[in-house]
Amino acid sequence: MDLHHLVWRLGPGWRVCSSAVLGGGIGPRDWILNAQVPGGYPRTDPDRHLAEIAAAAHLDGPGAGLMTAADVTAYTTAADEGVHATATCGLGVRGWAAVPGEGTGGLPPPGTVNIVVTFPVPLSDAALVNAVATATEAKVQALLDAGLDCSGTPTDAVCVAAPAPSPDTGAAEPFAGPRSRWGARLARAVHAAVLEGALRQP
Repeated sequence: MDLHHLVWRLGPGWRVCSSAVLGGGIGPRDWILNAQVPGGYPRTDPDRHLAEIAAAAHLDGPGAGLMTAADVTAYTTAADEGVHATATCGLGVRGWAAVPGEGTGGLPPPGTVNIVVTFPVPLSDAALVNAVATATEAKVQALLDAGLDCSGTPTDAVCVAAPAPSPDTGAAEPFAGPRSRWGARLARAVHAAVLEGALRQP
């Protein structure tokens, strides 16, 4: 099926910390792809599928790829003093993170709340990881503020992108927790984007 996808063409000089299916972890990334796939997604090789979609979109170099069954054309965005957040929200299958019983070892359905955040300033490794945690906290806050009894869906994903530190000075913001300058901006932007998307849910 020829479904839609969202692309961030970052170019060289960016680092991304993410839980993405393709290109997850921390490292240099030239692009981020959030691809819509059909409900009941049948493939068991999502990383290869995302690489195929990226190649068809002429995305070169290292990148990060996310999947969602949500309608990506209904994405929501928010910004706060230079920090930009984009969310795709599909909350048909949702619940709480900590539930009784073990998880399954099989491939989960594609994620339905995907968040991509861009910063205008470099972040240290620790701050990049902290930013993912802050974005997740802000997502949960937004879902609760929308009146939803959940912490998310089983397969939500987050990508945080920031310029790489200068090779001369290595200077980078050390913190991205919710009470730090940049983390507070991140939290407000993610909260606003996810809240708007969640309130659109039937």
